[in-house]
Amino acid sequence: MGGRTDDEVLRRDRVGREAGDGAVAEVVLPRVSGRAEVFRVSDGTELHVVSQGPADAEVTVVLLHGWTLTSDTWRWVAGELASRDGAGARVLRYDIRGHGRSTPTGAEGATLDRIADDAAELIAALAPEGPLVLAGHSMGGMTIMALADRHPELFTRVAGVALVNTSSGGLRGITLGLPGVLGRAVLAVERRVTRRIGRSRRPVLAPRSKPLRPALRWLLFGDRVERGDLVDAARQVACCHPVALAGFRVALDEHERWHALKVLRGRPVVVLAGGMDRLTPPSHSRVIADALPGAELVVYGGAGHMLPFERAIEVTERIAGLVRHAAASAPASTGVVEDEQKSAG
Repeated sequence: MGGRTDDEVLRRDRVGREAGDGAVAEVVLPRVSGRAEVFRVSDGTELHVVSQGPADAEVTVVLLHGWTLTSDTWRWVAGELASRDGAGARVLRYDIRGHGRSTPTGAEGATLDRIADDAAELIAALAPEGPLVLAGHSMGGMTIMALADRHPELFTRVAGVALVNTSSGGLRGITLGLPGVLGRAVLAVERRVTRRIGRSRRPVLAPRSKPLRPALRWLLFGDRVERGDLVDAARQVACCHPVALAGFRVALDEHERWHALKVLRGRPVVVLAGGMDRLTPPSHSRVIADALPGAELVVYGGAGHMLPFERAIEVTERIAGLVRHAAASAPASTGVVEDEQKSAG
């Protein structure tokens, strides 16, 4: 493991390195805010990590992003959590293997089990002590469930969990908000295309992100979207490594971790959903909340799959509430806390 300056990281961010046809890709991820470093996990994969906030903060927040995206999904939320007067947390966010600024992965590494193990190694090395708040968006939330399944001992330190636009299983049954037959047909085509993409030798999904924007506008966002958020999301998706895209697509279909939710019981959990989410519909969030007595369920009408963008202020407030609770409970933050009333809004 070693640190790198922002300038060094930015040079690495010119994600095209080389596109499949030899042309330099045009996609450039934005300059990171905070201290950027590289963490090498046990199989040699290098993860790009950004830390923000006081190094001696009482609570550490770990933010996990979703499939085809990067830790930039959490950029605004992370900055707000780290900079709050008198209550700033230490915030860690990182690009999972095969995504963003982290190194590519082979098909064998594109599994939820593997990225859960990556998360466990990273936390053990970079946040070995003190209460933790875990927040996962989409596949990041599924990573938390896999982490609970494979490393339940870690959760003695977990003082709060935010599950955002995510699912505990049953993703084969989604229809993208389309009528059943049409939705299943569209997904069948998508799976075939994704398998073909996985055989590509390109280092990134697409050398230019602009052509992806129309499809991502429909797929990821709700009834309104800021242009900058759409541009940012498209850049993140364009930078995904093709092998990772295809491998994790299979992992999403195979994801069934409802049983792991029991590890989260007895601690504050917020479950946040978008009312217009096509990828992880609100019904999936309700299943999670029903399995966790005392969990707080919030459904944001009109929002889609990108709550850290579409409802950034609200998401930040929910996670900040978990941080405040964790800080107030320390050093007894690993004990059983009072159930919170589940609410939907």
